[in-house]
Amino acid sequence: MAKKISLLFICFLFMITTAAQAKTKKISIDAKAAVAIDGKSGVILYAKNAHEIVPMASTTKIVTSLVALNRGNVDEKFKISKSSATINGSTVGYREGEEIALRELLYGLMYKSGNDAAIAIAEGIGGTKENFYKQMNECSRNIGLINSSFNSPHGLDTENHYSTAYDLAIATKKAMENDIFREIVGTREISRGKYNFSRDYNNINKMLFQVPEANGVKTGYTGGAGKCLVSSFRYQDRDIITVVLNCPERWRESAKLFEYVKENYSDYSVNIHDYFKDKNSKFLDLVKDDKISIMVPKDGIESEMVLITPTKKIMKDDYLGYISIKSKVGDEIYKKNIYSEVSMKNKEFLELMN
Repeated sequence: MAKKISLLFICFLFMITTAAQAKTKKISIDAKAAVAIDGKSGVILYAKNAHEIVPMASTTKIVTSLVALNRGNVDEKFKISKSSATINGSTVGYREGEEIALRELLYGLMYKSGNDAAIAIAEGIGGTKENFYKQMNECSRNIGLINSSFNSPHGLDTENHYSTAYDLAIATKKAMENDIFREIVGTREISRGKYNFSRDYNNINKMLFQVPEANGVKTGYTGGAGKCLVSSFRYQDRDIITVVLNCPERWRESAKLFEYVKENYSDYSVNIHDYFKDKNSKFLDLVKDDKISIMVPKDGIESEMVLITPTKKIMKDDYLGYISIKSKVGDEIYKKNIYSEVSMKNKEFLELMN
């Protein structure tokens, strides 16, 4: 049985601070599929066909990079094979027999969208391209991409190779946790001297030059996928990640999506203990404190807490309930579980709760 405690004073105070702000505006994004998420919490801020399965072109290389960084040594050198040197589509121009360090291949992959870099990484990390595809799919499952299948390291149109806007946003959220990935996708150029590369590199991602807050991530285009773009923008101490797939005006629409987020959402940060300010201080000792930091609509939220009624002694790290944050129309935005910090008899817990 659950005891529901609506924290009206928390909701009231928050709604007062947002009451004077504008109502959430609607937006139309000219893309087959699009999404914007809060890169810190994963909260969806905008969605259009976000879970629809579609081809994703070279945005595939975000997952290629993830696998390489998780499994490889960035200083290890790989020999460019004939298969790599002769691949179609966009390339860096690596020559058969060249030995290129993984770090440099990742710059070639993400800066120049090099399909030759993708093949070299797949062969170097996986041993064979086919084994690398298995590693990509294993990685995608591990990070929660439930509607994606990878059958190439570069994203050229092929059978059984697809994803969704939402899955790509989640993959990017995970990749942006890696400092090497962030450095690569967030910079405009790198000279060969910095890491003893074989050549200089310039980033083809125009968003880095058009929007000051932009800090990545990846372009993509094939006949089947159309023009695609995964972007990240630094805003209010977090990454706002946007994805547009099959989007003729991908630069414009991605920037518009970021502006929509800035106009309609703001940071909401609170500690779990703040929800218990009217309780006995011993109750604060029982509850494990943690921070909630999410983007929420500027037109207000409602917040409630649900606590369990324990039937036996509470042990450290036991589940105690959750905090639910909802929009003004009642849609749940975010849920945060509450856990115990110490052990306590269930009778004492019930006395403190009342």
